[in-house]
Amino acid sequence: MSTPVHSRPINERIDWLMELSRNHSAGFCSPENHLARQRYLAEHNTLIIAMKCMDGRIHLPHVTRTPLGIIQPFRNLGGIFDLGWPYLGDLLADTVQNAVSAGRRVLIIITYHYSRGATERGCAGFNCDRDAAMAHAFGIRRQVETLFGRGHQTVYPLVCGFETDEDALVLHGPNDQYLDLSTIPLSATDETDSKIAALYPDMPGAVQRDLLPLVRGNIQHIAEIRKSDRELNIEHREWVICVGRGFDFLHAPNLALIVGPYSPDLAHPIRQAAGIIRANMESGRIPDDGFLLLSSAPYKEPGTQKARATLKSAFLLEFAANVIEQDFPELAERMVTRSAILNWPERRLEVQSAKPKPEHGNRVS
Repeated sequence: MSTPVHSRPINERIDWLMELSRNHSAGFCSPENHLARQRYLAEHNTLIIAMKCMDGRIHLPHVTRTPLGIIQPFRNLGGIFDLGWPYLGDLLADTVQNAVSAGRRVLIIITYHYSRGATERGCAGFNCDRDAAMAHAFGIRRQVETLFGRGHQTVYPLVCGFETDEDALVLHGPNDQYLDLSTIPLSATDETDSKIAALYPDMPGAVQRDLLPLVRGNIQHIAEIRKSDRELNIEHREWVICVGRGFDFLHAPNLALIVGPYSPDLAHPIRQAAGIIRANMESGRIPDDGFLLLSSAPYKEPGTQKARATLKSAFLLEFAANVIEQDFPELAERMVTRSAILNWPERRLEVQSAKPKPEHGNRVS
């Protein structure tokens, strides 16, 4: 039996991670997946945005059987967002405006996650408190309505619970109504049209039509999960801190802690992530020979966009490294750093700096 990835030496772990990113890009760019995305978008024009936690279990394309590249993710530690944050608010507004200018409606799925079988498998960002995580999601929903209107005819905010034991979605409607997809048998999948229409009477018909494939896909996925025998009691063993955007390939449980570049106070979530890494080392859940600090910024076009992404990624790496050095000096001695940019059309991670970790523990920059 091969050694689990989280138990391997740091350089082997990093090599494995880079291979994971290459495989993700290759799959995304394959002719079959490319054509599947084109066909899907021709049939389902709504832009779908997902605001979600960095937890690798929260993989909406996988659990809804949606082609990669259809759901646009916003990921952050704990799924904690505030649309008052200048960068986040501007980015979301620009994303929506671009979609509307192209004649598309927008569905914003605001997620929280929990475990039905064990509270401690819930969201660490909210101390595994499902009610607190749900309340935060509804708070974001109200902010979306403030930003884009309460009529919901162009931008529809949808709060969605994610039950991680069965990968089941829980769709929340008005007046405390909800639809738990784990309660719908596979044989009743065709009845979901009327259930969605009843739960969301103000949702435009085109958005309902484009939500239904996700609902049906999740019901099918849940049925498959119930036939499998997968591990649920997974310990925290993260060994990567990611800062920035462009980490779609990181959908493995308890692998990485992702800090989106959204909050004006980036230092706080970076400290939280570093504290988790230190605890993982001290408990022996991961080797104490090193951890990876990885920054990334996406770009769509060469030239100025690519140069800007390079500068942004380098800044995020230096900023995060300085926070860790100041607050966790002993941990910083075990830090390996990588700055990368992401070719967005191909989802290809391009490492800008990749110096080897020194044998005697000095930080690499």
